[in-house]
Amino acid sequence: MNHSDLLAKAPSLAAGMAAADHSPDTQLAQTRHRAALVASWHITPGSTVLELGCGQGDMTAVLAEAVGPKGRVVAVDVADPSYGTPVTLGESAARLAAGPLGPRIDFRFGTDVLDPSVDFPESTFDHVVLAHCSWYFASLGQLRDTLVRVRPWARRLWFTEWDLTPASDDQLAHLLAVLIQGQTEAAGSHGQGNVRTPFSREGLLRLLPEAGWTADGSQPVDTEELQDGDWEIAACLDLVGSDERLAMLPEPVRQLVLSQLDVLRAIAKPRGNRALAAYSVTAR
Repeated sequence: MNHSDLLAKAPSLAAGMAAADHSPDTQLAQTRHRAALVASWHITPGSTVLELGCGQGDMTAVLAEAVGPKGRVVAVDVADPSYGTPVTLGESAARLAAGPLGPRIDFRFGTDVLDPSVDFPESTFDHVVLAHCSWYFASLGQLRDTLVRVRPWARRLWFTEWDLTPASDDQLAHLLAVLIQGQTEAAGSHGQGNVRTPFSREGLLRLLPEAGWTADGSQPVDTEELQDGDWEIAACLDLVGSDERLAMLPEPVRQLVLSQLDVLRAIAKPRGNRALAAYSVTAR
């Protein structure tokens, strides 16, 4: 499926997501972003795909459209189906399963591929996909172990994540929000946010050979329409009201975080903060 065909499908794919009932414009922007990503990858009809960190299925729906009725997407997430708001992972998956893409998707929540009981024969999948999920990992070591684990199962890796290097000053608020959350997690005060282990594109490229993968391409990804900058800034500022999480930090780290939060409040806009760019890496 070419770029224009998949992008043309984005409105109907977005409308099929449960979250579209609450924020249709937001869902469309998120779906269009993922459609552009998949359209730039070599996922042909009939392909088999393992998606790690599928969440509510934003990428899953696009992948299922790309593989066609003879393809298959196994969508895995460690989270419980009850996780998420205003729509849970289970509710979103149920909506997709009941629609035309349902027969192509196998959702597996509460599933950790590092569990020895989770296994697939060698080369079961044509592709393994991690899309905007790698910062959820507890550590780079856990991510490396996961990439090692899935290496025999798939021929090709498609990986996309936010790029820590800002391209313009209006992305600095998103960057600072990410770094504050990463510092808080690294210091031992753990939460349930999207950002736990932020790392750079260069960090990923250093990690891939350790996990048995050879990168063969990297490109920037436009995120102009996305709202994730606002979301992460709001999540970060919520730390101010979380006395328990701040109290868990060593005092020097707590003071550093409080000072950075002061800076974030000074530079962030109430809404419309520009998101960081993203990058896409392919490996085999």
